[in-house]
Amino acid sequence: MNIFIAFAFRIMSAIKDTSAQYDQAIQKCVDLFQKKTHDYGTAWRILRPSSLTDQIFIKAQRIRTIEEKGESKVGEGIEDEFVGIINYSLMALIQLELPSDAPLELEPEKAVSLYKEQAKITKDLMMDKNHDYGEAWRDMRVSSFTDLILMKILRIKQIEDNAGKTLVSEGIDSGFRDMINYAVFALIQMSEQ
Repeated sequence: MNIFIAFAFRIMSAIKDTSAQYDQAIQKCVDLFQKKTHDYGTAWRILRPSSLTDQIFIKAQRIRTIEEKGESKVGEGIEDEFVGIINYSLMALIQLELPSDAPLELEPEKAVSLYKEQAKITKDLMMDKNHDYGEAWRDMRVSSFTDLILMKILRIKQIEDNAGKTLVSEGIDSGFRDMINYAVFALIQMSEQ
């Protein structure tokens, strides 16, 4: 019985750490989003979700190329690209939620509020899945998160090409949420190395 209690305590401790680590990773993304919103406004609102999907694809493909070649010839590293995946995915979720007649230029406070709202929904999903999967992501490789993100992008692109119609699959919003969570997991693992 003592072994069970020790194991349960370890799992609960890891979940608490995961929550704090997740918040720390997202805060870095929020900070960048706020600064870019200050500099550029919400120019990203002109992008359709499919264009945001392509931006995420570019970031994920760059990560994979750097992983395979072992070097980057441009100043930004893999961590910056995972942050970009998170931010573009959250922008896509915002775009999917806003009505078609919403203004292109949002007040910075409103944009950040929408961003944080989508990030919270995504974290709640992660915590539920993390409970069921028992922190399995901690034993995965960062390169696997890259591959999973690329797979999710290809699935989203296929759903977008099918005008959003699916037979048994979840919608594209769940794909964006999964990519956010994979990217956060990658950032957490990279911070621990």
